[in-house]
Amino acid sequence: MTRNQQADKRGGRKPGTPGAFSRWMQRTMNARTNRKIRRGRGTFMGMDVLILNTVGRRSGQPRETPLAWFADGEDAWLVVASGGGSHSPAWHVNLMTHPDQASIELPGRDATPVTPHQLDGTDREQAWQLIAASQPRIAKYQSKSDREYPVIRLTPR
Repeated sequence: MTRNQQADKRGGRKPGTPGAFSRWMQRTMNARTNRKIRRGRGTFMGMDVLILNTVGRRSGQPRETPLAWFADGEDAWLVVASGGGSHSPAWHVNLMTHPDQASIELPGRDATPVTPHQLDGTDREQAWQLIAASQPRIAKYQSKSDREYPVIRLTPR
């Protein structure tokens, strides 16, 4: 019996959920990426990256999440809520719960308050085509999931 199976038997974490080390690693990498963005270096794996500032849905605490973004005209940014494929990420839930408290930080710039708009129908399809053309790996990632990833347009508030 594996450790995960033993933990499940004792009421521990569910299979497929991150353990303590994985959560620590994610927090560490997010903090490192945020520092780089604030110093003016905003790319990761060939994608532009911003910091999304939200408020925790339950905690009410500020949250900072580095995300890949895609330009949508002059004054809008598209982000994809992939969440590892199987579920909406915490930042997406926080953003939609407290949309009036969201802001973004672009490399070397101060925070800009934004309004999120979750796209659907034709708007989502057009935005998705733009994203997939820019980063084919995201389209490949989406093809492996049963869930359609939410696409959110962020516009200055």
